[in-house]
Amino acid sequence: MTAQDIIFYLLAAFTLVAGFLAVTTTKIFRSAIFLLFSLIGIAGIYFWLEYEFIAAVQIVVYVGGIVVLIIFSIFLTQEAGANLPDTAMTKKITGGLAAVFGFGFTLLQVLQHKFIGTTEPGIEPNVANIGNRMLGVNEFGYSLPFEVVSILLLAAMVGCIVIALKKPVEK
Repeated sequence: MTAQDIIFYLLAAFTLVAGFLAVTTTKIFRSAIFLLFSLIGIAGIYFWLEYEFIAAVQIVVYVGGIVVLIIFSIFLTQEAGANLPDTAMTKKITGGLAAVFGFGFTLLQVLQHKFIGTTEPGIEPNVANIGNRMLGVNEFGYSLPFEVVSILLLAAMVGCIVIALKKPVEK
């Protein structure tokens, strides 16, 4: 086992443990912090793969954008130390089955896909080429995923507003 293998396994374990803790903790603020650590671990894996641009986007968009919005909305509610509501066992089982089904469906799709190798060299990974690909609408453009990220940020903002809404005082 090489040092690169050890670094990868450490980053993967860090990411998985932080993700597991984000889902299982009962405190909402701790859950947001564990989500932050999980996303930083994913950025670390991108850095390890030498995809510096994608790692920087991961940090800026997800860590710097979405998680900060979530934490900000938690503080707006002034309930940062509150416990998350306990869910019923049927919801836990349904969520677990949905996760297993989603993982199985994704695995099935990957195994059925025929990956075709090419002899053409890849593009030079500089900012100009990445920008042209991200905003291109031709065969090799990625404008649709670029717009999906915009919708994701909008959904995160709406979710943060919903979290920040004050509950009516019960009499």
